[in-house]
Amino acid sequence: MSIKQLRDYLAGILLVAGREVREHFRDWRIIVPIIILTLFFPVLMNYTANRLVNFVQQYDAPIIGERLIPFLLMVVGFFPMSISLVIALESFVGEKERLTIEPLLCTPLSDRQLYFGKLLASLTPPLLSSYLGTTVYLFGVIYKVGWRADPMFIIQIFVLATMQALVMVSGAVVISSQTTSVRAANLLASFIIIPIAMLLQAESALMFWGRYTALWWVAVGLFIIAGLLIRSGLAQFRREELLEREMDALNLRWIGRTFWRFFKGEGSSVWNWWRTEVLLSTRKALLPSGLSVLVLFFGGLVGFSQAKEFVLPAEYIQKYWNSGELVNRLAGLQLLPSYTAGVVWFQNLRAIFLASLGGFFTFGVLGMLVLMLPFALIGYFMASLIQVGISPYTFIGAFILPHAIFEVPAILLSGGAILRMGASFAAPARGQTVGEAWLKALSDWAKVMVGLVMPLLLAAALIEMLITPRLALWLISR
Repeated sequence: MSIKQLRDYLAGILLVAGREVREHFRDWRIIVPIIILTLFFPVLMNYTANRLVNFVQQYDAPIIGERLIPFLLMVVGFFPMSISLVIALESFVGEKERLTIEPLLCTPLSDRQLYFGKLLASLTPPLLSSYLGTTVYLFGVIYKVGWRADPMFIIQIFVLATMQALVMVSGAVVISSQTTSVRAANLLASFIIIPIAMLLQAESALMFWGRYTALWWVAVGLFIIAGLLIRSGLAQFRREELLEREMDALNLRWIGRTFWRFFKGEGSSVWNWWRTEVLLSTRKALLPSGLSVLVLFFGGLVGFSQAKEFVLPAEYIQKYWNSGELVNRLAGLQLLPSYTAGVVWFQNLRAIFLASLGGFFTFGVLGMLVLMLPFALIGYFMASLIQVGISPYTFIGAFILPHAIFEVPAILLSGGAILRMGASFAAPARGQTVGEAWLKALSDWAKVMVGLVMPLLLAAALIEMLITPRLALWLISR
């Protein structure tokens, strides 16, 4: 693309965005409530911060107030965005209901220019309101409490607010382009507000712990999810379908038939289905499974590095290890009627399905984070053993390696299937509707789960209960 073509391309985007922004600022019913709430909420949080600081100082606990003030700053940045999200939710479907979408779609602008223009226009009010509320709160807390934030922390808060707004708005624009009424779009907004609110709780925990560096990783994760949402919106946006779609109908019978058609494929028997459909879906997931290896290895490194931050008492580890209590407990697991191979299998499956559910809504990102947790714990315990002079290879060989022969491939395959499912949502196949593309991706995930992951996890659970304890006893006693 030449410079002139790029200039014309950007001019088309800015033309759409400018038109939308002017309409937003003309409508006092939208702007006035946003401005009032944006200015009122920081004042309320300033009053809350002042009262909290005075309260904790009575009990000689100033650190609580110091950690609460940054948390309130983050909340102030989030609150205006959630209010002004309605602008993004009706960016396409609102114009369709007002019968003003046809002239815009008849312009010579491309689908990408229309989409990016709408996205930019929908992003402007939430960002401006968030920046305004954060600024008012900062000045108020300096005047009322005398608390001054580190400049890098202020930059971090603004970056987090920007990434959160980008994720929320890009998700809302996708919803607006795929629904047929503003009412439906507003109801589906809970799939945006609730995950971001849960993320806000996780960020608040990091702030209370004083782990501000980890917030940069949160911003990176939000940026990746925002990019995938934008990619998904571009792949699914077609102006012809926007005009043709009249009503959203939940046809469960069609969903069941379509999913079963994709899941069964050409298999005429169980063996033929496994040999053709399962292996074909597995081959498609091999490349993302390779990416899963890197992600899980990184999780182990993260856990290994955290052993220096959260140090276990050396005398406790030595006593627990040398006394054989750890091995005795592990060996005694098979004697407990409530802890069987079936229970272990169910717990592993539950973790895999929770990771898949999280990956379904986050293009695989949250799913990989869930799968990283056991590897982070393994890395942490390995580093803790090294610090007290115990060989980590004995720990791995005795407690992990026997059942990991089956469990690790199952985790890698499930991670690859989750990533591929997320990637297919970001770029649905041509010639298929959005619903068909999603059901096809879901059926590929189900084939890998039923055909390979579930049997591998069952074998791992049997080995973990029947072989691992005896092997651990034998290795430790030598």
